[in-house]
Amino acid sequence: MTRTLRIATVNVNGIRAAARKGMMPWLEAAAVDVLTLQEVRAEASDLAAALPGWHFVNDEALAKGRAGVAIAAREPLEIWRTDLGDETLDSKGRWVEADIDVDGETVTVVSAYVFTGEADTERQVAKYAFLDAMEARMPQLGDGLALITGDLNVGHRELDIRNWKGNVKKAGFLPRERAYFDRFLGPAGQTVTGVDGSEGTGLGWVDIGRTFHGEVDGPYTWWSNRGKAFDNDTGWRIDYQLASPALAERVTGYTVVRAPSWDTRWSDHAPVVADYAVGLPVAD
Repeated sequence: MTRTLRIATVNVNGIRAAARKGMMPWLEAAAVDVLTLQEVRAEASDLAAALPGWHFVNDEALAKGRAGVAIAAREPLEIWRTDLGDETLDSKGRWVEADIDVDGETVTVVSAYVFTGEADTERQVAKYAFLDAMEARMPQLGDGLALITGDLNVGHRELDIRNWKGNVKKAGFLPRERAYFDRFLGPAGQTVTGVDGSEGTGLGWVDIGRTFHGEVDGPYTWWSNRGKAFDNDTGWRIDYQLASPALAERVTGYTVVRAPSWDTRWSDHAPVVADYAVGLPVAD
């Protein structure tokens, strides 16, 4: 029987801090079925304390207090993976995927936290290596119902950053970074020319946020703590739900949950929430 599966993703900027500031009341009111988290910055015991009654899988960063990703659900999660690429790739605490059974259909959900990067440094080299591994993994997931969520730390288009002109040479809006998304979202199997002039093969995934909202600025998902970026809505859209073609056809709703005011936020990122119609029909 088809039902609505509500999936939310948010960079919590520390699960313990988010819990203290009001994450749980929001989560219960939002009627979320599956929650993907990034920048957890804590151990499994901290997740259990912050999400009582939820089932979760997680991958912790090697360094305490850094990165960390998780997927939490109302029902148990039994099959999950954290491998993204070979052992030389620095992906610890940045990629976890789980298979979720929904009334006979399997939905693969990923929580990803891409490196912030820094132009012309080793940090940017690590970011490109991670994006390379994502590009290799996505075709392996794309034939089924699959969803990559999280803080991907790239504004794909000019619509995704309020002050894009001031960021064209900065990590998060570099042409080479944006070209990955040109390929991720380009027509499947077709040659795609990226914004940086490179050519590659389109993977056919769908940016649910852009598809749902159309050609508008934002809606943004992250705001700097400097100045009055939040009050002025000078933000970035860097938190995504990227759906495989089959799952993209099942979208019934999407929203960015922007806090009503700066002082009511429980993270510097806004939750991104989407509804999907999943589940096999019951035979008569």
